[in-house]
Amino acid sequence: MRRTDELAVGAEATAVVTPPVSGYPVDAAAEESPARELPRFWLLVLVAAAVLPGTALFLLGQGVSKAALQAWQTVCLAVVVQATPFLLLGTALSGAINAFVPERVFTRLLPKRPALAVPVAGIAGVVLPGCECASVPVAGSLIGRGVTPAAAFAFLLSAPAINPVVLTATAIAFPGTPLMVLARLVASLVTAAVMGWLWLWLGREEWLRPAVRHTGHQPGHNRWTEFRRAFQHDFLQAGGFLVVGAMAAATFNVAVPRSVLDTFSGSPWLSVLFLAGLAVILAVCSEADAFVASSLTGFSPTARLAFMVVGPMVDLKLIALQAGTFGRAFAARFSAATTVVAVLCATLVGGMLL
Repeated sequence: MRRTDELAVGAEATAVVTPPVSGYPVDAAAEESPARELPRFWLLVLVAAAVLPGTALFLLGQGVSKAALQAWQTVCLAVVVQATPFLLLGTALSGAINAFVPERVFTRLLPKRPALAVPVAGIAGVVLPGCECASVPVAGSLIGRGVTPAAAFAFLLSAPAINPVVLTATAIAFPGTPLMVLARLVASLVTAAVMGWLWLWLGREEWLRPAVRHTGHQPGHNRWTEFRRAFQHDFLQAGGFLVVGAMAAATFNVAVPRSVLDTFSGSPWLSVLFLAGLAVILAVCSEADAFVASSLTGFSPTARLAFMVVGPMVDLKLIALQAGTFGRAFAARFSAATTVVAVLCATLVGGMLL
């Protein structure tokens, strides 16, 4: 009788650990199951998103003049309306590249020598016309596939700053000033190359802990579904930062006293540092930051150039993405160094061209 009970218990234990019929372990099967695309209370989220901003505007409008409130609304709406088409185009192209372009295309184009691969990778950033959020996982995937980290980091920094969508948006945001487009291109490329070479010189492997993340097409998945999901994710995320940046730009133009702006804008160095710090905090998408910069009319062209060079390379969301992908030790050092190099390059290029 005891022997029968032991056999029964053993059979039950075996049944517990037996993998499911699908052939995957329990955890792996859960990971393979499709995640929900919408939160559980998505309708309440949409209602709150529609009601809360209007309520806040109404309450704030009680304490300011009608003219100031109308000016705020005009500036905010102008920035959003001008930038949205470029945001749509950029996220659509980024999703298409993620789903349809094999990653081996990038690795085959790079020279074998790391010092030469860095500037080539920086120039190759022109083929990824998407938000800077997409460049972090792509860079991590390139490192995982054998690309030297210095070249991957140059690509990470240049891709969201020099692609055709961003440069076209910059030309429209600054009409009649083609030198602003050229200055942004040159300053961003130089910053990306310098940071890549700095990593070759000073970078350490223990700072870099790349996480396992897959970008691009996954075998067995529908490419159009991958395109739709990537486009939806990038546009919703970047669109939220665009609205926040537009609201902040409108607030600076309307609510901040002119004397405070004159304190920063009157000094060449203070204006550059102020707008560089503002770019880090606002975290505006690279497809839209030119319209925010053009609305800051009280600052010099060089200061606004610094805003557009620093923003796509260092901001709060990018620091968080880098920390999650490569580790906090890397993110802290890389972000600080990139900020310094970007400010110096924007100042030098702006002083020569603007």
